[in-house]
Amino acid sequence: MTEYMRVVEISESGGPEVLKPAKRPVPVPGHGEIVIKVAYAGVNRPDALQRAGNYSPPPGASDLPGLEAAGEVAAIGPGVTEHAVGDQVCALLPGGGYAEYAGTPAVHALPVPEGMSPRDAACLPETFFTVWTNVFDRGELNAGERFLVHGGSSGIGTTAIQLANVAGARVFTTAGSAEKCRVCEDLGAERAINYKEEDFVEFMRAENGADLILDMVGGGYIPRNIKALADDGRMVHIAFLGGPKAEVNFAQIMVRRLTITGSTLRPQSDLAKARIAEALRENVWPHLASGRIAPVFDSEFALEDASQAHARLESSEHIGKIVLKV
Repeated sequence: MTEYMRVVEISESGGPEVLKPAKRPVPVPGHGEIVIKVAYAGVNRPDALQRAGNYSPPPGASDLPGLEAAGEVAAIGPGVTEHAVGDQVCALLPGGGYAEYAGTPAVHALPVPEGMSPRDAACLPETFFTVWTNVFDRGELNAGERFLVHGGSSGIGTTAIQLANVAGARVFTTAGSAEKCRVCEDLGAERAINYKEEDFVEFMRAENGADLILDMVGGGYIPRNIKALADDGRMVHIAFLGGPKAEVNFAQIMVRRLTITGSTLRPQSDLAKARIAEALRENVWPHLASGRIAPVFDSEFALEDASQAHARLESSEHIGKIVLKV
């Protein structure tokens, strides 16, 4: 490996234009860690939040954005037995994906699914880790249940639709255009609701309510989600694009026995993330290898054009995942 690498760093808090190319030393793997020569890095909402100054990296993590990547194992630290130099992997990162090399705990890396390109593999970790832990671990989704995911055409949404469909749930979603709704239904949603033309609360109540809602909107959606839940329903929050505050009637939660929870992935312990990785390897990777499910790809940009990738992400015109080619 070379001593220095190309990276894109956040020069100051602000809009996409604050992402600037730079040079940094290549990371050295510590105990239990690997360093990946990055082929592609995923672009996600938390990257944009960090860039805007609203999502600080956890202690010890790289200040570079980028929470997922795919490529080749370039170096391994002491104690690593899961991977060898030269292995093709995709990995959840603590940060640092917008670079030629990125370090991560070895237990957070998974083999690139058989027959899948590095580009598509880079679309997997952040969304699949997030959806698995929130929909199946926290949300406890079961076959036959009615599942509503907002933002169905996003990276999270397209992943949640497919995983819930494979699990035998009845899947409903919201999206903001006829084209996005069509994509969601092609992926396995029983019905995609165009939120600009139709009220998802009325629709779900006509279906006897949702047993589980995965929400990344928050704000004014919080009380509406509560109305859309079935009795004994669960709601899991993973982001608050519409703001984290709302006025809620807690009597409804008590009388109807509702559960409201949520989580973010990045601050969780290395052990917690390792457990999610193992669950994905066992329950999801076979479906990726068989082609039954696949990441939905939107667009790719060169590493140096990360600002353009962020502009597209924040335009909400994308369908599926955006990646950087390193």
